[in-house]
Amino acid sequence: MNILFVDDEPLGRDVLADHLENQLGHRVVQCDSAEKALEIFSREHFPLVLTDIRMPGMDGIELLNRIKEMPQGQGTDIILITAHGDMTTAIAALRAGAYDYLNKPIQLEELNSVVDRVVEHQALIRENYELTKHFKEKVKEATRETESKLEQLRHTCADIDGIGEIGIFSKAMEEVMTLARKMSKDKMIPVLIEGETGTGKEIVARMIHYGDKGRSTPFVAINCPAISPSLFESELFGYDGGAFTGAKKTGQIGKFELAQDGTVFLDEIGDMPREMQPKLLRVLQERNFFRVGGLRKINLEAQVICATNHDLEKLVKRGRFREDLFYRLNMCRIFIPPLRERKEEILPLARMFLSRYAGRRGRRFRSIDPGAERILENYSWPGNVRELQNIVDMAVLLNDAPELRQEHFSFRIAGSQRQSGAPASHEAVDSFSVHLPKEGLSLDEIEAQALKKILALFKGNKTKVASYLGITRYSLRNKLKRLSRYAVEEKP
Repeated sequence: MNILFVDDEPLGRDVLADHLENQLGHRVVQCDSAEKALEIFSREHFPLVLTDIRMPGMDGIELLNRIKEMPQGQGTDIILITAHGDMTTAIAALRAGAYDYLNKPIQLEELNSVVDRVVEHQALIRENYELTKHFKEKVKEATRETESKLEQLRHTCADIDGIGEIGIFSKAMEEVMTLARKMSKDKMIPVLIEGETGTGKEIVARMIHYGDKGRSTPFVAINCPAISPSLFESELFGYDGGAFTGAKKTGQIGKFELAQDGTVFLDEIGDMPREMQPKLLRVLQERNFFRVGGLRKINLEAQVICATNHDLEKLVKRGRFREDLFYRLNMCRIFIPPLRERKEEILPLARMFLSRYAGRRGRRFRSIDPGAERILENYSWPGNVRELQNIVDMAVLLNDAPELRQEHFSFRIAGSQRQSGAPASHEAVDSFSVHLPKEGLSLDEIEAQALKKILALFKGNKTKVASYLGITRYSLRNKLKRLSRYAVEEKP
């Protein structure tokens, strides 16, 4: 630190200056008058000025005032040296703006302490200066960051209780979520959520339950196909002791009672037994129910949300679903389009899942290869968002690279295409017949014929052949070596 030391007594000044330089490591500039000190100070910055008060001509108090008037002196700390016991002068010095004062004769320990405090004070001054100097830039930077986060939050509902992170990357899903938020405000209205398997019907149901502010009330999910028809009523409404053979003596509360003040979620309502449908309709209309074998009426204080992957109108026409219950549920109907109809969401969702699972599993994945992006965009996704999520999760689990590539998951998509009856590639649509000689044929020969045909269809592209067969290139290479005696040659 630069120190300007002003004192008209050279002997004492030299001793203290030598101590400050050689023992404390500071740079000291000496002068014997306040006038010379002002001239030096105007040319060079000094964070600390150490000056005697009583000097011929301008005294230390006036020097202090003159320094404080100068622009470069605003942040300078000034320590005044007073005669021993001159408390009046010391008080005047502090009132004038001095950082501190020292009494003559100066003790080195006291000098060390006050200089160390000045060093700390100057560090704070510099930090404050930097913050002030760059305040506008910091505000702009923070504003840009906040706007970016708000834009991100507009597309992604981050970690809502019981839901987690929801990707909203299309106009269709924005409309679904807007309607879900509206439905969360009135629990008296039953809600019907329609959509294919894997589109996220339960997530939308939880969004309705938790709303924007969140709830601590229960969300009770019931999978209708998983409940035996004979147990359906007691499962939903509970039963009193002795209501039927095998019933607990104490009875048991049902799912509707467990969900009081919260939400009952009836998943796959289209599979509800026909005989249970009028009982559910009565509960929705009357907003009360009885336990099986019970005499006490229980008011329903829960919201009822139903979901189905069936077309309920078609089920009504076939006589498998009651028309009056359908119209009751149809008061508020939310339809979630399949992922293939909102292709603009595929890549943003894939990136969101990639970031999520790479973080959880400590993988290096940060982006998706353009070739992999084309495969993801062109796939039909019969399993919808759940299938996309599972494929990305498995790709991250089994691999580790900076970039997600098509070989990390394409064989899974190819396998899904064959299971769904869709061709793995438009190039591979062809018939295949096996030549059956009279003398017989081994399975290896049949496999060799098939491989020859597939290699010809894909013009020898082994990556496409492996993808079509749902195996890795390594497995394909081993097959080709094993079947090489049947003239299935592995070309380089």
